Amino acid sequence: MQKICVIGGSRYFGKLLVERLRAAGHQVTVINRGSTPPPAGVDHLVVDRNDEAALTAELDDRAFDVVVDQVCYTPVQAAIAARAFAGRTRRYLMTSTIEVYDPATAALPAVPAGTPVSEESVDPATWQVAMGLPWHDDAFLEAHYAEGKRQAEAVFAHAGGFAFAAVRSAHVLGGGAQEFTGRLAYYTERITQGEEITVHANALPTVFIHYEELANLLLWAATADFTGAVNACSDGPLDVHGLAEIVATQVGQTPVYRTVPAGEKASPFSFDRHYATSNARAKKLGFSFSRITDWLPGAIAQALTTEPSTT
Repeated sequence: MQKICVIGGSRYFGKLLVERLRAAGHQVTVINRGSTPPPAGVDHLVVDRNDEAALTAELDDRAFDVVVDQVCYTPVQAAIAARAFAGRTRRYLMTSTIEVYDPATAALPAVPAGTPVSEESVDPATWQVAMGLPWHDDAFLEAHYAEGKRQAEAVFAHAGGFAFAAVRSAHVLGGGAQEFTGRLAYYTERITQGEEITVHANALPTVFIHYEELANLLLWAATADFTGAVNACSDGPLDVHGLAEIVATQVGQTPVYRTVPAGEKASPFSFDRHYATSNARAKKLGFSFSRITDWLPGAIAQALTTEPSTT
């Protein structure tokens, strides 16, 4: 049994992670702003992680074996957490994202299309941190999501005082209405109704992971002893056409495509740049992944009963 603190953990794979940590016999504490109560048997600290004084006071003399940070989006949040948990944990695990590799958001090493992107492409130890940017502005943060994650990783990598690891998740699907972005429901709705899917002229593959598999990986990563980043994605990259064809087969319709001009935004999961990731490091460390074809049909079936997102 370990003492594990989860920051966030109120929805989707974070909520499932809390449930599975508890089921595995760990002593779990959840920190969030109180909008959703945790499962029975889980300690709950209601505090805003952005308020350093309040967070430090609420932690009091508590100490943890591991902290799993599900909701860190900026270097400012990372710095607050690094100070608050200094001396309170031996290991800090941050949930990061595939978007850190997006070449449209930073000057990154070029990776040939068809070559899965490895963790070394973004080294937080060498990434520059800019605390003075308007990270508290919601519009700025939304426009700089990938950079916020990169800089947050960098802050933790330099913090010292605890071992640091990051899980860089692929695009998460599954769970029906729990999948709050509505991106899979977007496809099921549009294809069912014969509405067009907008795609790039040379749409490149990306990678995905089921929300339950991601919760399992985070459970594994929380209690492992590696440091640094690991990519989290199911086996089998898929481009927008492949995704749409699988949906179409399941709903008995033919997808309607429209190719967008260069530079124009297309449907979710149509990418005109390559940053599909490799999961080789996580496999080498001992985690076994499913194939996307193992779970995508079931996720589509759930999405068929879900209202699509308007975004």
